[in-house]
Amino acid sequence: MAEPFLTEDFLLQTKTARTLYHEHAEKMPIYDYHSHLPADQIAADHHFDNITQAWLYGDHYKWRTMRANGIAEKYITGDADDYEKFEKWAETVPYCLRNPLYHWTHLELKRYFGIDDKLLGPDTAKEIYETCSEKLRTHRFSVRNLLRKMNVKLLCTTEDPLDSLEHHKKIREDGFEIKVHAAWRPDKAMAVGDLCALNAWIDKLEMLCNLEIVNFRSYITAIRLRHYYFHENGCRLSDHGLETAYAEDYTESQINKIFDKIRSGKKLDGSERLKFKSAMMLEFALMDYEAGWVQQLHIGALQNNNTRMLKALGPDTGFDSIGDAEIARPLARFLDSLDKNSELPKTILYNLNPRDNALFATMAGNFQDGITPGKIQYGSAWWFLDQRDGIREQLTVLSKMGLLSRFVGMLTDSRSFLSYPRHEYFRRILCNLLGNDVEAGLLPNDLDLLGKMAENICFNNAKSYFLMGLD
Repeated sequence: MAEPFLTEDFLLQTKTARTLYHEHAEKMPIYDYHSHLPADQIAADHHFDNITQAWLYGDHYKWRTMRANGIAEKYITGDADDYEKFEKWAETVPYCLRNPLYHWTHLELKRYFGIDDKLLGPDTAKEIYETCSEKLRTHRFSVRNLLRKMNVKLLCTTEDPLDSLEHHKKIREDGFEIKVHAAWRPDKAMAVGDLCALNAWIDKLEMLCNLEIVNFRSYITAIRLRHYYFHENGCRLSDHGLETAYAEDYTESQINKIFDKIRSGKKLDGSERLKFKSAMMLEFALMDYEAGWVQQLHIGALQNNNTRMLKALGPDTGFDSIGDAEIARPLARFLDSLDKNSELPKTILYNLNPRDNALFATMAGNFQDGITPGKIQYGSAWWFLDQRDGIREQLTVLSKMGLLSRFVGMLTDSRSFLSYPRHEYFRRILCNLLGNDVEAGLLPNDLDLLGKMAENICFNNAKSYFLMGLD
């Protein structure tokens, strides 16, 4: 007999798994240490006019899927009205069977809006659109209340070093009980692929810091001022989006010459680009170490592959994929260059290519210090791997090659306030993995031991690791 879809025991295949989830994991708050949520909307306690604005604006996961279903760009990023865009998403959803978006879509409808008696499709689109949109326009569905509804205790947004952090300041001044921290994302400071954009960024940095940037060392001084500013405003972690790790040999003289070329707008050759990125990543890591931050390295995306659509829509619009650059040697050299001087900060390593799962898990083990539990983390399944099989495989590889019990758990990595059921999705997969092992005789039937482990992975480990207080 077929199991009903999306019951309260969804993904929980054994009695032990159900106990671990319902009595332990489900009750834990959410510590969302990596997201792309807009801080300005939290500061304003924004209300969405309709579900399209809350669900489809900026969601390149859905955009890619709609394109694959033959939906014209007009209904994705174009000038169609919001209901027309929702209709096209509803038209696409029935074709998403076995895609995680099918699960996420219906979990979000159920958890936020109480819709659990119908599936989204063309025949239900109008009713679901009207029901959700009507609720979203009420105070109970403001963005702060959406966060409260999901039991979020802390979240981090991702911000450029030039950001004023004015919205984070307002959130604190308002006394909002959910902690909202900025995460430092300095990718633009080393983006030598577009020298015009990089020089414009440096010019803004110069004005913001009231510091003349005349060479590489003064450039780093200015960036350090911004790093300190972020620290003073509660930031305790950085995040870097990298195609691979960078650890080329270089001299200060070489980097100064390369920086001079950048400022004069002269194109760099391949070796110069690698040396500059290597120098920047080392400087960023040293700043993080000195400030006691955690550095997050998201490695492996091959971005902006479609030139035509990049020109039309810009970056981060759904035309990125998994890369296959060499990673192991440069990553080992990068981490070792810091560790040998005892200057390696806490670090989380995320891979995008599933071929690299064991590589990243074993790389983390090379640099544990015997002092800080779980200092180097093999991070949660990310982006294209953030689905049932990808999550299960990341947990399995970490279990085999590290300490799952020390794992800092799930993150949302989303631009949508409706994405928090992804934490539930992760927790159900985790508890099912543990429960199956118990019932197969692979783990002891000690629900106190395993329940505490699940609670730690879901919340407690992250709270201890990041040191962004929840008092």
